[in-house]
Amino acid sequence: MARNGERQDGRVRGVAARAGGWSARHRWAAVGIWVLFVVLAMGIGNAAGRVDVRESDQLSGETGRAQQIIDRADIDEPAGETVLVQARSGQLRSTATEFKKAVEDVVKAVEGTGAVTNVRSPYAAQAPSVSKDGRTALVRFDMRGDPETASDRVEPVQKAVAGVAADHGSLRIEEIGAASMNKTFDDAFGDDFQRAEYSAVPVALGILLIAFGALVAALLPVALAVTAIMATMGLMAIVSHLQPMSDTANSVMLLVGLAVGVDYCLFYLRREREERMKGHDAGAALRIAAATSGRAIIVSGVTVCVAMAGMLFTGIAEFQAMGLASLMVVAVAMVGSVTVLPALLSLLGERVEKGRIPFLHPDKRRGGPGGESGSRFWNRVLGVVLKRPAVAVAVAVCALLAVAAPALGMKTQNLTLDQEFGDSLPIVATYDRVNAAFPGGSEPAEVVVRADDINAPAVRSAIADFRTRAVSSGASRGPVEVTVHAARNVAFVSVPLVGGSDQGRAEKSLALLRDQVRPDTLGKVDGVEAPITGQVAGSKDFNDQIVGSVVPVFAFVVAFAFLLMLLSFRSLTVAITSIALNLLSVGAAYGILVAVFQHGWGASLVGAEGVGAIISWLPLFLFVILFGLSMDYHVFVVSRIKEARLQGRNNTEAIRHGVVTTAGVVTSAAVIMVAVFSIFGTLSMQSMKQMGVGLAAAVLIDATVIRGVLLPAVMALLGDRNWYLPRWLRRMPDLTHDEPPAPAPAPVAAAKGGEELRV
Repeated sequence: MARNGERQDGRVRGVAARAGGWSARHRWAAVGIWVLFVVLAMGIGNAAGRVDVRESDQLSGETGRAQQIIDRADIDEPAGETVLVQARSGQLRSTATEFKKAVEDVVKAVEGTGAVTNVRSPYAAQAPSVSKDGRTALVRFDMRGDPETASDRVEPVQKAVAGVAADHGSLRIEEIGAASMNKTFDDAFGDDFQRAEYSAVPVALGILLIAFGALVAALLPVALAVTAIMATMGLMAIVSHLQPMSDTANSVMLLVGLAVGVDYCLFYLRREREERMKGHDAGAALRIAAATSGRAIIVSGVTVCVAMAGMLFTGIAEFQAMGLASLMVVAVAMVGSVTVLPALLSLLGERVEKGRIPFLHPDKRRGGPGGESGSRFWNRVLGVVLKRPAVAVAVAVCALLAVAAPALGMKTQNLTLDQEFGDSLPIVATYDRVNAAFPGGSEPAEVVVRADDINAPAVRSAIADFRTRAVSSGASRGPVEVTVHAARNVAFVSVPLVGGSDQGRAEKSLALLRDQVRPDTLGKVDGVEAPITGQVAGSKDFNDQIVGSVVPVFAFVVAFAFLLMLLSFRSLTVAITSIALNLLSVGAAYGILVAVFQHGWGASLVGAEGVGAIISWLPLFLFVILFGLSMDYHVFVVSRIKEARLQGRNNTEAIRHGVVTTAGVVTSAAVIMVAVFSIFGTLSMQSMKQMGVGLAAAVLIDATVIRGVLLPAVMALLGDRNWYLPRWLRRMPDLTHDEPPAPAPAPVAAAKGGEELRV
């Protein structure tokens, strides 16, 4: 009989088996190549530097067209800042001497920093900024220098404003603007993110220690995952010169890289240990692991990469960056797992058991031979499931559909500041005060007017008419400000929107401007472009683009995942059931998100009271990530079931063998993912909290209800139809590389330090 991983003629079949065999024979070369790759990737990446996504790269619709006009005109819009001056009592008004003195002190203080320009007093005749009740006034100014880095220079201005506030106790004097908000958020949450990212590795290591009961065995997956992440960070910097990257993409890459990197090594290492426990010599155990788990890693990795590639179809630069970064780290982790891991296992030999923790080691926990009874819990569950599979399917499907039901009423939007951060930051209260006194004033719409001659009478008249009608239509309460760049033939018209921080009302005001006011004024002048941009417009255009990309992204991911499953298992049934089960898992995750964050069920447990909506980008992001990660478990479990069938077991025994022998590793992998994702669920930002909770809930459901109950029950009902392939599909490429049954283990001398390990 041919060895596992070989044809009858002795030639190795399958990429994973060949890679594992070569690495084990050339172990020092394999380790050296990997280390060189990581070092070169990091070195070249550091030398090249990372190009980050610019805000203008993410804009679409009218917002994107407005930015194109600004870019072509070579106009650098400065970062605008505002200082709120507000009476604490109802008696004090903006006409009072004390109030005017405070405003004067603010103007002098910010000008004295030398970091600002274009300071506008609220009493200026051309653009007054005093509220209707006379209790609030706004001092406006612009930050000098590059607006992209204004947050790095705003601190002296904030200190100057704080100094004036200390001298005027009867007034609220608070600063808000793009630069100060970015600075505040970076200070508040930058360390928060770093702690979450740094704590993910120790958490994963702790769980692996419990799973393996040996320090060296636990360190191997973490080391491979970390080096894969390091290499990918370098590759991201190189690729960023073609596709800009971002800090968000980096965080997502770290999450995905740690999850799949640890998973792949975990699956490979557990299979190698399992074969040695059956009595195979170390070399044979490594060959079997390479030909079975190694192949499953490649199938899973390619499927995950395809899922991540779905984000490239959104046309949104941030999503494209996240998709490409995730795709790269999965590919690097996959290659590392099937190349350098066999080399390390060959080098270590029995030393992989070094640092054993006696009460945690599997030898103390195992309940029977072959590892099958090592999970008594799943044996009991499977006993019930396989005895009445129809009942199990009905109960599991109904439960998942019930959990998914709230998703039918999902409401998505870009979260406002108070939704995103609650009352955890003082600047959020400042934002609310500005909006209360000047609805829409903190986030006005901006009309970018371009004409052949911006000073032509017809154009000037149209702009003046637009200003008037913007207020008379009810879209704005003013003041509507106009800034003309005559040399560039461009003008900016700033329009505070009625609705302010109420996204729904503000979007209605925006629609009035776009659909009625603009066509009746600026739209009647030939040669004039007037796209409307701003925060509300950008949010609306972003949501429209997200909605528009849902169908192509879903279709691409589902179609290619189906095709890969079909080619890898040569079974139409497996391909269909894998898609159906994954969709159920994603639907249940959506339902939990809506129940917690939109309806508030149990929201206090995760600190999500009062959010009332799902961040607009999350459903599409979760679908892509979860569809990819769910395939990990599916591929490994079904591969083991098919392997058992090829070894001659009947359908029921093959299912039991496949599920139980993978139960420990799937559980360990799922616990690591859930723990890592849950860390991000503890962050203060609601968008990150939603991402963490959604991912953790989905993985937990997938590893328990889907893989432990629904998958075996469905396969038990289908019987031999699990492997059905129509005749007209049998001519398609054969990517199964199915291996003959493993040879019976033969007694061998124990390998010392891996010296006898050869493939």
